[in-house]
Amino acid sequence: MRTIDLNCDCGESYGAYTMGNDEEMLKIVSSANIACGFHAGDPLVLHRTLSLAKENGVGVGAHPSFLDQWGFGRRRIEVDNLRELEQILVYQIAAVQGVAQTLGLKVRHVKPHGSLGNMAAEDYDLALAIGRAIKAVDPTMLYLTSPGNQTQRAAEDLGLPIGMEIFADRAYDEAGNLMSRRREGAIIHDADYAAERILRILEEEAITTVDGKKIPVKADTICVHGDNPNAVAMARKLRDRLVEAGYEIRPMWKTKAEA
Repeated sequence: MRTIDLNCDCGESYGAYTMGNDEEMLKIVSSANIACGFHAGDPLVLHRTLSLAKENGVGVGAHPSFLDQWGFGRRRIEVDNLRELEQILVYQIAAVQGVAQTLGLKVRHVKPHGSLGNMAAEDYDLALAIGRAIKAVDPTMLYLTSPGNQTQRAAEDLGLPIGMEIFADRAYDEAGNLMSRRREGAIIHDADYAAERILRILEEEAITTVDGKKIPVKADTICVHGDNPNAVAMARKLRDRLVEAGYEIRPMWKTKAEA
């Protein structure tokens, strides 16, 4: 049976403010990227989200960001000192790792959030800094990357294991990166369309950019953003369609470990 992982960004609530429906999403997905407190999340949210992941047998990863709670980590921030950024990322990854250990969990992957991830996709030095932070904390953790961009290159150069990610609810621009949220059509809301699109990507082993170009990819994991209002419906539809198509949904780290 073919296997695939479903992941979502979660743990993005803060204090009295709720973002997304983690309780329902963590019943559907097989991996979770958990906010580290810099774009969202707090210690209690982190503990609660990890506990929910454990209850549902979901693999856990860290979702570090620029320090940008006001902008939800989606504003571009110029980085003057990459070595300082590495330590900022180590701090965030270690925070998730520490709380996970108290629950008997292991952090299996790292996925940079928002603008940090988008900028790293185009900037090799930034992608390398993220990779060095991952390697410093635990070189067995998967570095989530996208096909053909600088994060993939940096992970390969550092010898880090890779989790190749595709997105169910986002379109790809002409360069093969995620289309800016400011552009029309960047965010996909239709669950049926998203599921058909993902099945086509998996069958063709290629993503199609907005201008029709094909970029080869052998995906390990599919992301549904947890803050999308249609996230639960989309994740459920996607999981059902994948199972119907003969896929087993399981945490990517398990599949990678057995490869």
